[in-house]
Amino acid sequence: MGAPGTNTNPTAAAPEAALSVSGMNCAACVSHVEKAARAVPGVTSAQVNLARGRATVRFDANVTSPQLIADSITAAGYAATPESSGPDAAAAEQARLRRQDEHARAWLRRAVIGIALWLPVEAAHWILHFGGRHPGPWMDWVALATSTAALALVGSAFFRNAWAALRRRTTDMDVLIAMGASVAWLYSLVAFAGQRLGAWATLPNLYFMEATGLLALISLGHWLESRARQSAGHAIHELLQLAPATAWRLDANGEAVEVPVGQVDPGDTVLVRPGDSVPIDGVVVEGGSSVDESMITGEPLPVARRVGDDVIGGTLNVDGRLVVRVTRVGAQTALAQIVQLVESAQNSKAPVQLLADRVAAVFVPAVIGVAALTGIGWYVAGTLGGWDDATLWSRLANAVCSVLIIACPCALGLAVPAALMVGTGRGARRGILVRDIDALQHAEKLQLVVLDKTGTITSGKPAVTRVAALGAATETEVLRLAAGAEQSSGHPLARAVVAAARERGIATPIAESFRDEPGAGVHASVEWRALVVGSEEFVRRHAAPGGAAAPDLEAFASGTTVWVGEARGAILGVIAVEDTVREDAAAAVARLHAAGLRTVLLTGDREAPARDVARRVGIDDVRAGVAPAGKKAVIEELQQGGRVKVAMVGDGINDAPALAQADLGIAIGSGSDVAKETGGIVLVGGALALVPVAVGLSRATMRCIRQNLFLAFIYNVLAIPLAAFGLLNPLIAAAAMALSDVTVIGNALRLRRARVD
Repeated sequence: MGAPGTNTNPTAAAPEAALSVSGMNCAACVSHVEKAARAVPGVTSAQVNLARGRATVRFDANVTSPQLIADSITAAGYAATPESSGPDAAAAEQARLRRQDEHARAWLRRAVIGIALWLPVEAAHWILHFGGRHPGPWMDWVALATSTAALALVGSAFFRNAWAALRRRTTDMDVLIAMGASVAWLYSLVAFAGQRLGAWATLPNLYFMEATGLLALISLGHWLESRARQSAGHAIHELLQLAPATAWRLDANGEAVEVPVGQVDPGDTVLVRPGDSVPIDGVVVEGGSSVDESMITGEPLPVARRVGDDVIGGTLNVDGRLVVRVTRVGAQTALAQIVQLVESAQNSKAPVQLLADRVAAVFVPAVIGVAALTGIGWYVAGTLGGWDDATLWSRLANAVCSVLIIACPCALGLAVPAALMVGTGRGARRGILVRDIDALQHAEKLQLVVLDKTGTITSGKPAVTRVAALGAATETEVLRLAAGAEQSSGHPLARAVVAAARERGIATPIAESFRDEPGAGVHASVEWRALVVGSEEFVRRHAAPGGAAAPDLEAFASGTTVWVGEARGAILGVIAVEDTVREDAAAAVARLHAAGLRTVLLTGDREAPARDVARRVGIDDVRAGVAPAGKKAVIEELQQGGRVKVAMVGDGINDAPALAQADLGIAIGSGSDVAKETGGIVLVGGALALVPVAVGLSRATMRCIRQNLFLAFIYNVLAIPLAAFGLLNPLIAAAAMALSDVTVIGNALRLRRARVD
C-alpha cells in the first residue's frame, strides 16, 4: 500500500514476466541488470532480486517480449532466460534451484583449491617465523608458484567477470577483486624479480600469499553466501512443492487415469484418494473427508469438506474419498496466486533500499578513485619522507590492495532482499501474505487497529444460540418443528435453524407443504400442523390474537429472532440466531493490546449486538451502524491527518474503501476477492489470531532490514579509511569483506527463529 487513500496493486494490467539471471554478485550488478531491462522499448518496470538471481519485468506485449528483454540483459553480460509459469512453475523453480546449487558447488571447488594452495604455505611461513628460523628463498619460490596457480585456477572466474564488466563499460565487485589480486601479485613479482636482478639490496614485502589467500577467502565467502541465499529462498520452493505433479482424472467411463496436472482443465473431474494431496482447485461433487489445509491457511485442525464445498490445490486429503470438479488451473489457482504474492513482496523495494541501490551504483567507481588517491597519497608521503623504494612501494601496494578488496559492496546489495525473503517466506508458511514491502513498513508503525465485526471478529455464519419455548411446548419441539418448516428455505437464518437441529441430534420431520413469503417467513405443514416461522410481526399476524405472552427478550437483544407458531393458533417459541464470535478473537485482541496497539470495532450492525461482541472480545471503542462509505470516513477521522497510523482488518466488499484508506489494509483470506485485492497483507486462513503475528513479523523484518543496512554501511565507512591509511593488509581485508556478506545473510536468517507472536 502507498500513502493513505491510495492502493498499489501488484497485479497491474501490464503483462509480467520472470527472468532467471546469472552472474550477479553485488548491488552494482543489480543496477546494471535493471538498466539493461529498462532500456528495452516497451518495458515499464524492472525489479531484480539479487538473493534469488531473478528479475521481474512488466512490459507492453505489443512492443516487446520476455525473450527480447532476456537477450538485452544477456548482451549486458548477465546470462538471462525467461522462466516458465503456470503448470510449469514448479519445474522452473527446480531448474533455478539446480543452477543455484551448481553455482554454489563451483564456488566451493574454487574455495577448496584456493585454501589448499594458500593455507599450507601460510602456515609453514609462520611456523618457521615463530620458531626463530627465517624462511629461506625457497619459500618465496613456493609462494610465487602457488599464487600463480591460484590466479589461474581460482582467479579466472573473477577475471572473466571483471573483463566482461569492463567491456560493458561498467564496474562491479569482481573488478575490485581482480584489481586487488592482480596488483598484489604483479607488485610482488616485480619486487621478487628486482631482488634477483640486484635492483634492491633487500627484498621488499611480498604479497604472493596475500593474493592467494584473498582469492581463497572471497571464494569461501561466495560459497557461504550462495548457501545462505538458497536457505533464504526456500519459501517459494516449499509452496510450489505442495502441489502434486500428477492428478487422477476421471474419464467418460468413470475410470481414473493418472495425468500431469498441466493437462487438467476446468470442468474435468479428478479423484482424490485418502492420503493424497488435492492436485488442483475445485468443488467437491462426490464423497466427503477431512482436509488438512494448514499448509495454505495456517489453521492447525483438518476441516470437513462435503459435496458443494471448495477445496484448495496443495492441501492434504486426510481420511475420505473425494471426487472434485476442477474450477481453476494454472496461474488462477489459490496456490499459484499465493506464490505470486510472495514473489511480488520479495521483489518490491523499500525506499531505504532504493537509496542503497543508488549508492551502490556509483560505489565501485568511487572506490577505484579512492584507491588511486590512496596510491598518490602514499607516493607523495614516501617521497617527501625520504623512504627507500622498497618501503615506499611496499606500503603503497599494501594500502591500495586493501582499499580495493575491502570496499566491495555486496553486503549492501544483500541487506534488504535477504531479510525480506526470510520474513515474507516465514509469513507465507504461517498463512500471512505480504503483497508489498510498503505493507511491512506501515505495519511496523501502527498505533491503532480497526476491526470489522461480521466475518472478521465473528465467523460470518449465523448460528442458533438460544431457544425459548412458550406454553406447553418444549425447546426440543420448537427447534424440531422450526427445522422441519425451514428445510426448503435457502435463507441463512433457515439454514442456521436446520443446522442447529442436526447438531443436537434432533430428527427433522419432512414438511408436507411449503410456501415462502420473502422478507417475512414461511408457511409449512409439518406433521399435519400448520406452522408459521419467521419474524415476530409475521408470526403474530398469522397466529391467534393473544395466543401467548411474549418471552423475556432481553437475552435475545444481541441477535436476530426467529418466531415459531401455529397458523390461527398458539405461538410456540422463539429462536435466537447470532453471528458467533470467533474462538480466537478475544486472545487476538488481547495480544494487540499487549503490543501497545489500540483497537476499534467498526461495523454496519446495530449498536446493541456490536457492543455485545466488543464486550466479549475486550474492545472498548465501538463505531456501529456505519455504512461502507462511512467506514472510509471513520478511518480518515482516526488517522487525524496522518498523525496516527491506522490498520483496517476486514473481509467484505463493504470493507474495501476502508481497507484502501487505511495506512495498512489487512484482508481476511476467507472474505471477498475485492477485500483481498485491496489489503496490503492477506491472512489466507482467515484466523484473526494471525493479525498480531503479522504485526510482530513486520516489526521483526523491518528491524532486521535496518540492522543489515547499518552493518553494510558502517562496515564500508569504517573499513575504507583504515585500509587507506595502511592499517589493514590485503589478507585481513579479504577476510573482513567475506565476513560482512555472511554477517548480513546470517542476521537475516535469524528471522526464521525470531519470536513474532
